[in-house]
Amino acid sequence: QVQLVESGGGLVQAGGSLRLSCAASGNIFSRNVMGWYRQAPGKQRELVATITNSGSTNYADSVKGRFTISRDNAKNTVYLQMNSLNPEDTAAYYCNIRSISPITLGTGVYWGQGTQVTVSS
Repeated sequence: QVQLVESGGGLVQAGGSLRLSCAASGNIFSRNVMGWYRQAPGKQRELVATITNSGSTNYADSVKGRFTISRDNAKNTVYLQMNSLNPEDTAAYYCNIRSISPITLGTGVYWGQGTQVTVSS
């Protein structure tokens, strides 16, 4: 099993910044992808950004140039630096890890509990 613990959410004014952190623990394979997703009220959960264990990143178009995802493999921790926040970024942000078994190539998918980000105008 894998546990994910998020931190760093909160209330910020438009134009401000926040940094989210997510620490993973448990049976994590070295080949994995960590990421952030978000879900606003009444909307589906959507991808924000992902990063592989080798450092390759992927971003949603809506956050490119404003958000930066990074990770510390030694700590199994992923970060999301969010700059130039606007009210449309208001959502619950969820940490995710996809851990790939080197033996079976099966993928375990795990989610954090979520952390709320609210951007006021």
